[in-house]
Amino acid sequence: MTPASIPENESSRLASLARYDVLDTPSEPAFDDLTLLAAHICQTPIALVSLVDADRQFFKSHYGLDATETPRKVSFCAHAIHEPELLVVPDALADERFADNPLVTAAPSIRFYAGAPLRTPDDFAVGTLCVIDRVPRTLSPQQEEALRALSRLVVSRLELRRTATDSAATLQSLREIEARKSA
Repeated sequence: MTPASIPENESSRLASLARYDVLDTPSEPAFDDLTLLAAHICQTPIALVSLVDADRQFFKSHYGLDATETPRKVSFCAHAIHEPELLVVPDALADERFADNPLVTAAPSIRFYAGAPLRTPDDFAVGTLCVIDRVPRTLSPQQEEALRALSRLVVSRLELRRTATDSAATLQSLREIEARKSA
């Protein structure tokens, strides 16, 4: 097993991820809808919105898998964040980076992986939208294109979530200022 290298921009990448304030939050229907679509489009039993922090990958959404996180050192997604568009592993047992990975040799028995990096507007890859199967396979060009498009929708949803949180905080601050003025 070859753990992924740490990106050169790791501290900035982690700061970008932290701005979303999404780690360790419960599932949300908007993200769950996107993993459901990814699994159905790519015809895989598993799809994840995976956010890669310093020590682990946290699954903001997980379809077909009960886990909510795994260690970063065994993460396929930690490799995928280095890719410009898509990391596809047709057969993990035939790939020296993953052949003896515990996620391959034991449950969930990953054989196929495809992950599209979640690239923020400031161009940091904070995680992936990925699909996983327990048998070797490939994706069609149309499925690859759809996975990339869905990954952009995940980032749009993260941005929308961040904007809503920021707006709520600003509104609360304005209310507090108005309350002090009228007191």
